[in-house]
Order: sequence, then C-alpha cells, then structure tokens
Amino acid sequence: MYLRAGIFSFGLLLLSRVLGLLRESAQAAAFGSTGMGDVVIVMFTLPDLLVGMLVSGALSYVLLPVWANQSLSTLAAGQKKVAYVLTGGGLALGGLVWLFRHALVQALAPGLSAELKALSAASLGWSALALPLAMLAALWVTRLQHERDFVGMYAGNLIVNLALVGGLVIAAKSAASQMPALTVLGICLTIAMVGRLTWLAWRLPTRPQPTAVGHATRLPAARVWLWAALSSGLLLVFPLVARSLSSSAGEGALASFNYAWKLIELPLVLAVQLVASLAFPAITRTEVGSTARHQAVGLAFLTAWALACAAACVVATFALPLAGLLFGWGRMSAASLEIIAQWSAVGIWSLLPQALMAVLLTVMAANGRMQVAVWVMVSGLVALLGVGLLGNLSSTNTGTNVMWLLNAVFAGMAGMLMLLERQSIAGSFSTFACLPPLLVCGALVALKPFLRDLSLLLSMMSGAVFALLVIISAVMASPMLRSLLKARLNPLLHVA
Repeated sequence: MYLRAGIFSFGLLLLSRVLGLLRESAQAAAFGSTGMGDVVIVMFTLPDLLVGMLVSGALSYVLLPVWANQSLSTLAAGQKKVAYVLTGGGLALGGLVWLFRHALVQALAPGLSAELKALSAASLGWSALALPLAMLAALWVTRLQHERDFVGMYAGNLIVNLALVGGLVIAAKSAASQMPALTVLGICLTIAMVGRLTWLAWRLPTRPQPTAVGHATRLPAARVWLWAALSSGLLLVFPLVARSLSSSAGEGALASFNYAWKLIELPLVLAVQLVASLAFPAITRTEVGSTARHQAVGLAFLTAWALACAAACVVATFALPLAGLLFGWGRMSAASLEIIAQWSAVGIWSLLPQALMAVLLTVMAANGRMQVAVWVMVSGLVALLGVGLLGNLSSTNTGTNVMWLLNAVFAGMAGMLMLLERQSIAGSFSTFACLPPLLVCGALVALKPFLRDLSLLLSMMSGAVFALLVIISAVMASPMLRSLLKARLNPLLHVA
C-alpha cells in the first residue's frame, strides 16, 4: 500500500513539475530573455517563493508531528488558529511588499531600466494581493499532507500552473503593450491563487468538529517556528540571491538565469530531494550508531550521489538541446538559448554537493541538530552575498560567474556539514563507492565537443544512455547497491 502511495505521489509530483516547466516554456515564448521577462518572473515567483521561505516547510516540520498525536477536534481548532495568524501575517507582508516595492525591485532585479523598474514595482501589487492567499493555501496543503491526500496536495499546483499558462498565452498577444499584458497576468495570478484555495478547501475534511478547550489548542512556541522556518527556507534563498546578482548584467539576465536554474532544479527536486525524503522514515526508525542506521544513511548517500552524477552528466553535455526543447519558442532568441545552456552547464555541478547536503540535513534532522545546519547555511549565504556584492560580477559573463560562485558555496557548505557530522556518518559514507560514477560522468562530459551536431532525438537518446552508464558504474562500485538490486530482482526472476 505504501509503495503504491509513493508511486502515485511521485507521479502527481512529476505531473506538477511538468506543468511548471510548461509554464516556463510559455513564459519564454511570450517574453524571451528580455527586461519584460524579468518583470514577469518577479511578479510570478515572489508570492510562492516568500511563502516557501517563511512558512511552507515550517508548517510541515512543526504541525505534522503535533497533529499526529491530537484528536480531530483539537487538530481542527489548532488549524483554525494558525489560519488566522497566517492570513493576518499574509496581509501584513503584502502591505510591506507594496510599501517597499521600489526597494524590493532594486534588490531583486537591479539590472532593469528605470521604466521597467517602475513597471515591475507596479506589478508587485498583484504579488501583494496573492500573498495571504498563498499563505493560507500552504496551511491547507499541510493538512492534506497529514490526511495523505496526495491528489488534493498536488492538484492545487496543477490549477495554478494551468491558469498562469492560459494567462501567458493571452498576454503573449499583447506583449508589445506592456501594461495591458501585466494586467492580464496579474488577473490570472489572482485567479490561480483563488482557484487553488477553492480546490484545497473542497478537499479538506468536512466532518463537523466540536470546539476544543483552549489549553489543548496552544500553538508551539515562536522559537520552534523560527528554527523550522530557517532550516526549511534558507536553501530557497540561495538561487534567489544568485538570480538577483546575475541581474546586474542587464535586462534579460534575470530571465536567462531563471531558465538556466530550471534545468538544475528539476533533477534536484525529482531525484536528489526525493531520495532524501524517502530515506527520512527509514533513518528515523533506526537507532543512532546502529548497523541499520548506517545502512539507511549509506544507501541514501549512494543513491542521491549516483542520481546527481547522472543528471550532471546529461545537463552538462546536452544543455543546449535541452534548453531549446524547453525554452526555444516564440520570442526566445538563439543567442539567449546559448547563454541559458552555458549557465546551466556550469550550475548543474552544484547538484553534487546539494546531493550530499540533502542527506546530511536529513541525518541532522533525525539527530535533532538542525540548529547547527542553520548556522552553516547562514554562513554560506553570507559568503554568497559578500563575494557577489564585493566581487567583480559585472562582466558580460555574470551568470557564469554566479553559477561558479554557487557551486563553490554549496561545496563549502557540504564540506562543513560533512565535517560536523563525521561521527554520525562514520561508516555510512564511502568515498570509494562515490568515485566511479563521478569519473564516468567526467569522461562522458568530455565527449561534449564531438556531440554538438546531433539531432534533438539523438541527443535525448544519448543523454539517457549516459545517465544509465553513470548509474551502472555506481551500482558496480557499491556492494550495498548491488545487494539491494539483487534483492529486488530475484522475486521477478523467480516469477518469470
């Protein structure tokens, strides 16, 4: 039953991500890598990005363990209290976004012209309106997660993406006139948020609940919320800061960085972070220092690393055909596609340290050491901001420089976390087993100059073969992966 639920959940997540990519493709077709594209990205991404950094992860970390031990009436009363807090907080945050909209645009997209900065500041009014709706939706998604209603959880994102794709198609016809296009997109953004909220409300349990006593609905302390928000939201700040730094190269650089990062984000979410999420229950069910804990952590490390190497191999080698397939439509120019491919081919190497970090953060969460992880992430963010603002990142290759800087920061953070957790992961992490997939990945990427003239179909087929070769090398180098694969295949062979 749990396997079927996991596969079904992954299928819905994959569909949600595919529609998200469709939205990005429609956005690229409508505006390309232009200043107007920068404006639209700021307006679209700000509500869910702020909610993701501030509350989404914190709600899961804090509320799910509490709800697991509560009666339905107590749970409903606590959910109602949190809803009031989030709605009020969303209204206040939206007011701050509108009040400081010009400063916010300067921070998020410094490379825009004065005219486009004014237009972007005006568009943030729609973002401010969407914020309380997005914050309430985050709470209801957490409740559906508690109820294991995967259809309710992921279908909400499908509604948002479908509404925004429709808006982009309409806006593309009026892209020459900027304000009407933004008005259309703003209305569609509001419809998307209201539509998601309506869907989630319909999926919520409707059984009447008696009012719980006051002391039973007391919310966790503010300190708990703070550390949960920091531990779950800080990692989302890194690409946001990097995108803003890249914007200093001029109009369109922010959009180019956004599209390049999408080629990195998809395998990160669907492969690396999914492995860490699936490994979390197995890790928490074992005792610290036990053989079972070492095996669970070791398997998570090897699987995440192998998938990261496979993804890095494919994107680094075939970045241009991938970028063309996803974003090479409408107003996207060939020169912009080259830039997107170049930046993503550099940034994809950050997947390797992020794979290690995903497992390390899971281990630290199981060991109750997330505060240590937060300080490591804060130090990495300070380094990114310090080098980015003080360093020389104002050349035409700003995006490339920022991607290399991100790689270095993530590598430093992964190394620091490995050092801090060396005792808890002793015997779990195998450098010897991780080396072959990395070497195979590097050897295959070295073939890139000889594969430039392949057709799109041959490029995709070659990418699949390359990924398979990397994964095979990881299996061959790891007795643990071999034994696991053998255990899974034996029943199928006996049936055959």
